[in-house]
Amino acid sequence: MPAFLFKELALAFGGFLRSEEISAQIKELAESILIQRGMELVDIEYRIEQGRWVLRFFIDKPAGGITIDDCGEVSTELGMILDVKDIIPHSYNLEVSSPGLNRPLLKEKDFIRYRGKKVTIKTKQPISGRRNFAAVLEDFKEGKVLLIDSEGKKWEVPFEAIEKARLEISL
Repeated sequence: MPAFLFKELALAFGGFLRSEEISAQIKELAESILIQRGMELVDIEYRIEQGRWVLRFFIDKPAGGITIDDCGEVSTELGMILDVKDIIPHSYNLEVSSPGLNRPLLKEKDFIRYRGKKVTIKTKQPISGRRNFAAVLEDFKEGKVLLIDSEGKKWEVPFEAIEKARLEISL
């Protein structure tokens, strides 16, 4: 069976809403475990990749970042709890990792935390004719991300207008 058909069937029978429901339940479990460890849940991906379901957690720590040992310990604990709770009705691969250097910015607190850093933002709809921004994150106020681009122009991007935002890698 061609891969695209397999994916369509999986979404039809696994249900796109079902995967969102599963993600929500898993998010609650993961956040309670991570808070106890002084970590945060950055993001969860639950989807089909190359014909197999993958459950991927991106975790971080405010001080010092995530180590391989952190990922291994969280993976073991989450794996045991997910097995006991039996939330996922089929086989899947569990992955736990750090969000990386170009981590996604998903929550309002992410934009506050990374003030002064370079970011890339893509908006759902154009703002003054632009959807893509590469700029310095100046601030986050009253539901708006404040940016300064390389030409010194200031931009206000409503938080709810953001489709995707990431830290820009600066090496």
